Amino acid sequence: MSIQSINPANEEVLETFEQYSTTQINDALQQARDAFLQWRETSFAERGAYLHGVATHLREHKAELARTATLEMGKPITEAEAEVEKCAWNCDFYAEQAAHFLADEHVTSNATESYVSFPPLGVVLALMPWNFPYWQVFRFAAPALMAGNTAVLKHASNVSRCALDIERIFQEAGLPAGVFKTVLVPGSETTALIEDPRIAAITLTGSDAAGVAVASASGGVLKKNVLELGGSDAFIVLADADLDAAAQTAARARFQNTGQSCIAAKRFIVVEAVADAFEQKFVEATAKLHVGDPLDPTTQVGPMARSDLRDTLHQQVRASINMGAHVLLGGKPGDGKGYYYEPTIISNVTTDMPIFNEETFGPVAAVIHARDAEHALELANTSDFGLGGNLWTRNIDEARKLARRIETGGVFINGMTASDPRLPFGGVKRSGYGRELSSFGIREFVNIQTIWIGPMQNAAPTQVASE
Repeated sequence: MSIQSINPANEEVLETFEQYSTTQINDALQQARDAFLQWRETSFAERGAYLHGVATHLREHKAELARTATLEMGKPITEAEAEVEKCAWNCDFYAEQAAHFLADEHVTSNATESYVSFPPLGVVLALMPWNFPYWQVFRFAAPALMAGNTAVLKHASNVSRCALDIERIFQEAGLPAGVFKTVLVPGSETTALIEDPRIAAITLTGSDAAGVAVASASGGVLKKNVLELGGSDAFIVLADADLDAAAQTAARARFQNTGQSCIAAKRFIVVEAVADAFEQKFVEATAKLHVGDPLDPTTQVGPMARSDLRDTLHQQVRASINMGAHVLLGGKPGDGKGYYYEPTIISNVTTDMPIFNEETFGPVAAVIHARDAEHALELANTSDFGLGGNLWTRNIDEARKLARRIETGGVFINGMTASDPRLPFGGVKRSGYGRELSSFGIREFVNIQTIWIGPMQNAAPTQVASE
């Protein structure tokens, strides 16, 4: 059975890959398991040297790696290059910080000595999406490998060349064989991979439907999993906001990566007093975006990654218009070859419309009017998702209070939502659970292990019973 990679800008087949055989899959899993037994014994300094080498390799090959991503999933080339740079940063960050994040934590107890250690779990299966074909992988891989785990990647099929290149990067950077392996298999093979006894834990970045399936399969075999799922982030604009800054950021926040981002702003909730002014500025900023060939460095919006994704988005738009929404800009697929969709802004959106209550994974912004700040907060939380969000106001003290009431894993005040190795990343509700990045992310795939060394120094209530 073959897997095709199709250029979304011109609909031409780039490459055809053979699906991995049962033997190839088994070999990859066994290599990862065997490598783990050795890799976990290496020091943080040794692992860090390898990860610094990966970062160097990424920077040296940035142009060719970026081109591959652009060809396979349509990302504007300048954004693809920035993505590779961010992966290098993440590798350097964890190479430098892992020893600190996972240092033994000594605790005073009735023992002669007691502490908490953080040994690795084993082989981590990574189920990754196509929208950030490098970053999503390295966001997980850098901390997981620095913790002493090894990894097996099952990537989205439409970015199979990126998947193979990632494995090659680790090999060429000199990491021991088996520390990072890629398998080219369809989604139907996922459950078998999860259930394989050589897999210790699973991380998924994907849709909420995929999250349900992976959580169910993982729960069936009692394996740790981290789910980073979809989002329908609210971009709240209060009456005292800097509208020029908010509108300019809104255009970037919604249409970066052609709107195909789980943490892209999607629902623009604007207080009525400034709604007309914001909409005008938002439309003006969006209309200036250059749509075109993603290999052209001036392009800011490229094609969507697949035709079915574009069709789904257009269905959501048409259904919302039929329910009374108003198109301020765009609203239809592009002409000619390629899976293009016009940058679109839709107003008069209500909570019963698809573009409000479903994730819109493409270049479509929904504008919703709110009576006041309290109503805006209510609208923001009227969502099954809870990944990230934005809040625009000049009153920072009030913003801090409101942020604590927004039901999301992150809130960005007067700025654009973005993942950062120094800060935890993840969501609540149907946006998943667990965290990536920062000290929290690296501790997701370790055994939080209590070490108690006797003899006991004094009696304590904990010693009265065995549990």
